[in-house]
Amino acid sequence: MKLIGMLDSPYVRRVAISLDRLGVDFEHEPLSVFSTFEAFSRINPVVKAPSLVLDDGTLLMDSTLIIDYFEAQSRADAKLLPQQPQALAQALQVLGLALAACEKAVQIVYEHNLRPSEKLHHPWVARVTGQLLAACGALEQLLAAQQPTSVERPDQAGITSAVAWSFMQLMLPEVVKAGDFPAFAEHARRLEQSELFKRYPQV
Repeated sequence: MKLIGMLDSPYVRRVAISLDRLGVDFEHEPLSVFSTFEAFSRINPVVKAPSLVLDDGTLLMDSTLIIDYFEAQSRADAKLLPQQPQALAQALQVLGLALAACEKAVQIVYEHNLRPSEKLHHPWVARVTGQLLAACGALEQLLAAQQPTSVERPDQAGITSAVAWSFMQLMLPEVVKAGDFPAFAEHARRLEQSELFKRYPQV
């Protein structure tokens, strides 16, 4: 099967790391939704990254749906989300905040990189920035209060939050300042040093 998309996307990268962690064999095809739009559109006319082409040709898209598909097939002891309701709720709380941070960070990046500067809507940027920092603040509190994520066997909440942090530091370090979120930064630093994460560098 083929995973389509660039690893500088936090959504593509979280899928790649998660599939590897689940023991799923796949080929990565690094197509961009911008510079290789036409080539991407021949695989998926929607041109949405990540896209995953299964062995039978079925096309999946959206990072969470792709991961859910393989999570549903994995053994109980290999799953990336806990099965007990309270533990699951806690993991989903972290995961939801990490995905919200990714979404708001991408919105800010697109606003600055795709819209002419004279047409920037500053109230919108301010609002999205506030949402981004609120998500990071909540993640900082949660990560500071919990046991460190296993580097050898990270769960889905740990993977996605680390990927989100690295993306924000790559694209918006002046907005999400590392010194303001020490637990969040340390969480990502530990996972980025693992062989699992090193196999899928974002740059």
